[in-house]
Amino acid sequence: MAIRATAPTRMDLAGGTLDIYPLYVFTDGGVTINAGIDLASQVTVEPRADAVISLRSEDTGATLEAPDLAALPADRELGFVARIVRFYPPRSGINVITRNTVPQGSGLGASSSLLIALTAALDRLNRTNLAPEHYINWGANIEAQAIGVPTGKQDYFAAVYGGISAIRFRLDGEEREPVVEDEDFLRRLETSVILTFTGETRFSGTSNWNMLKAYIENLGHNRASMAAIKRTALAMNEALADRDLTRFAELVDEEWQNRKQLAEGVTTPRIEALMAAAAEAGAWAGKICGAGGGGCMITVAAPDKRPQVIAALEAGGATHLEYRISRQGLIVEEC
Repeated sequence: MAIRATAPTRMDLAGGTLDIYPLYVFTDGGVTINAGIDLASQVTVEPRADAVISLRSEDTGATLEAPDLAALPADRELGFVARIVRFYPPRSGINVITRNTVPQGSGLGASSSLLIALTAALDRLNRTNLAPEHYINWGANIEAQAIGVPTGKQDYFAAVYGGISAIRFRLDGEEREPVVEDEDFLRRLETSVILTFTGETRFSGTSNWNMLKAYIENLGHNRASMAAIKRTALAMNEALADRDLTRFAELVDEEWQNRKQLAEGVTTPRIEALMAAAAEAGAWAGKICGAGGGGCMITVAAPDKRPQVIAALEAGGATHLEYRISRQGLIVEEC
């Protein structure tokens, strides 16, 4: 019996970076608004009759194999997957096959989505029946250990629950609430929010670490911009609850203008050129997904402007990514 788990990636809409400990402590609580999308990570786990641990990535072609769990290294390609398997040890050998459907360095939280999918598959295989909060909290620790810098938690919520969420990070824990469940408005958002890959990859850990250091050291406009990002996220929560697409677009631009002040490298000449081309074609607003520096971007435009905005972005070298907002989150099935 094999276990297959599928988890959404996410588009962060506002309040990213405020999900990182201890930034949300410093800012008297953080709030992040994001959307789980169907560009998902998928993991298949199959038990073996021996003790061998075999890992394979379908999208990269990388493989890693060890005679048993104790010999499985975490310092090679697929080491992140190995860490997860070691943390949730199977009772026998296993074959693990992973697949991501977004480009590497996309800024869509693909590694976190993969982590949640693999965690869920191992949980089902081991019959341990863990609560979703364990997937999220333990997963954040595993990922921080793997990348060597603090990591945020918003990606895991999108991967577990899907949909559009407001996630509040407080001193006493986290709380998620669905923001939009109206099918008509979800379709309007899907039509108005264009997702593209800029062609530049990025590493969120480095950017997030620079933002955290800048906050601690009170460099530049970082603290004021972080406070402004929190206000924008709270306002976006209200705009989405009110189904106000015009206000939503204004807040996407506001978030991006403040985010560029957090640390050097959040924007690049290529990103600015793409956003200018989209604006010239009639787009209302845009922002980079994740910490910045490259990866994917969202562009908000009226539905009648969508074709020419996409054409302008593609002419500038971006790749258009079709997506839907996930109506459900993590899916685990036996096959």
